[in-house]
Amino acid sequence: MRFRPCIDIHNGCVKQIVGGSLSDKGNVAIDNFVSSLNGKYYAQLYRKYDLYGGHIIILNPEGSEYYEADVEQARLALEEFPQGLQIGGGINDKNALRFLDMGASHVIVTSFVFKNGEINHQNLKKISDLVGKNRLVIDLSCRKKDGEYYIVTDRWQKFTNIKLTQETIDYFSSFCDEFLIHAVDSEGKASGIETKVAELMGNYCKITSTYAGGISSMKDLDVLRKKGKNKLDFTIGSALDIFGGNIPFETVAKIR
Repeated sequence: MRFRPCIDIHNGCVKQIVGGSLSDKGNVAIDNFVSSLNGKYYAQLYRKYDLYGGHIIILNPEGSEYYEADVEQARLALEEFPQGLQIGGGINDKNALRFLDMGASHVIVTSFVFKNGEINHQNLKKISDLVGKNRLVIDLSCRKKDGEYYIVTDRWQKFTNIKLTQETIDYFSSFCDEFLIHAVDSEGKASGIETKVAELMGNYCKITSTYAGGISSMKDLDVLRKKGKNKLDFTIGSALDIFGGNIPFETVAKIR
């Protein structure tokens, strides 16, 4: 169980948002924290603490007026910490190699491997073959509906028909190196972890997996350790003091 830092980029800024509030229409989201510092600063900080495996998430879609500004923030971070950070947000077969060439250790995909709410098996194999299984992270972020957790795509705005189950996790694990799973309904709210998501991951994830969403205290990490059977990595955003929260970055940076 180790800490994976993050750099979330929206409208050209490093920020923390309420995950479920994101909308492509008008490039809007509810902001928890907007940093005056750039991607390079955070990458330099993570490199200083030897925090490999953190993730950059670009939150504007390609075609947005802010997309290239987001990419520039990502480039600054990857240039500062080459092979130290993963990147996700609109990754597909046309742009994946661009980000690997910039210095990302892995690319993170969600929407590209789904179509009309179902798994796009052709695209899944295509992206895995293109970048290599060992450089691919699949984001199976989920939201609760009718008592079940369903994978969501398009910056967490669209439900798929695919539930987060052992069968789903086993299938995707044959194509990638790691999973990143946001419990989206808790993302950015610092309201505590979604224990059911942590239990699903702890029970069924057999490859390296990172939980994100709702961590607000060191006690939450104790819960995550128990529910995730002490095998899940974790990320914290809004609750960290470097993003305006109360959890000391230096404390969690030592968790290995």
